Amino acid sequence: MAGSVLGIFTLYSLLVFYIGWNGWVWLETVFQFQYPGLYALIVGFIAFAYFLSRFGHRFSIFRMIGSYWMAILQYAILLLPIVNILVIMSTYGFSIPLETSIFWSGYLTIFIFFMIFAYGTFNAHSPVVRRYDIHIPKKAGPFKQLRIAMASDMHFGTLSGKAHLRRLVKGVNELNPDLILLPGDIIDDDPEPFIRKNMGEVMKQLKAPLGVFGVLGNHEYYGGKIPRFIEQMEKINIKILLDEAIEIEEGFYVIGRKDRTEKNRLKLNDLLTGLDPARPLLLMDHQPYGLDEARAHGIDLMVSGHTHRGQMAPNHLITKKMYELDWGYLKKGLLHVIVSSGFGFWGPPIRIGSRSEIVQIDIRFD
Repeated sequence: MAGSVLGIFTLYSLLVFYIGWNGWVWLETVFQFQYPGLYALIVGFIAFAYFLSRFGHRFSIFRMIGSYWMAILQYAILLLPIVNILVIMSTYGFSIPLETSIFWSGYLTIFIFFMIFAYGTFNAHSPVVRRYDIHIPKKAGPFKQLRIAMASDMHFGTLSGKAHLRRLVKGVNELNPDLILLPGDIIDDDPEPFIRKNMGEVMKQLKAPLGVFGVLGNHEYYGGKIPRFIEQMEKINIKILLDEAIEIEEGFYVIGRKDRTEKNRLKLNDLLTGLDPARPLLLMDHQPYGLDEARAHGIDLMVSGHTHRGQMAPNHLITKKMYELDWGYLKKGLLHVIVSSGFGFWGPPIRIGSRSEIVQIDIRFD
């Protein structure tokens, strides 16, 4: 274990050095910057700021700096090798002076980063509504149809703050849903920033006649304050389902699983014991695993999040390989599966190749 940590730390430090070295060469060439010690200190602080933020909410500014650094790190790893090759080719292949190549390549890189951050910030803070119409061939008591508004992975707290929460409330309420489902990662680890910013006063404005229900995501577990989080949700009439099922007006069931981070969570067949399988079974499970299991146990609709669809391209190529469905809609037999890319963001408030989204699900029953 210690060897793995040391290996990861060493690799990360080498990447930071590589990025820092590129920045230093450009600053020294263009501006004749002559303070290597100060520069190394600044780069080191930025690179490790996110880790420093883990010492408490007083270090939230470190979390912000570190989060943006994650985006810089990812795209620097993708861009800088190409830029270095272009500098070598222009200098030794086209006899362009090295200083000129460094000058223009640096400004081009800065421009690309600016465009990435501008476009990614827009995507992260301009939610769209994804609409799905599905048919469940079951009787649902008094319900012939049902509209669900679903949002996952809000990560409310330090970076996903009150302004983004207001967007959620406005967007969801405009759909006039019968039911609201929040399948996990409602907060970003620690509930204290959510509490400190009094975000509950905004979130309690979510309205649906059949109620607002949520489940735990992995980040609620990472924060280590699940009872505190549940207490805050109860205050604003959001019911967090902890391996339990709720019957809605003798029509259908809403089932909420603990996140798979919880090693002792109930098995799905135990969770369904005593439920009437002739009624529609709607399942929230934060991470989109176990689709075949859900189908085998007669689940009609499964909603999940977690993947963020990679959040920043080309990470979506990884999530596409990791999950049977990493985003969108899939039908397996009679099971409908919907995975959201999420409303919020983890790390940098940036989305490339994905959008912040609210999901509208219109269900017809027999």
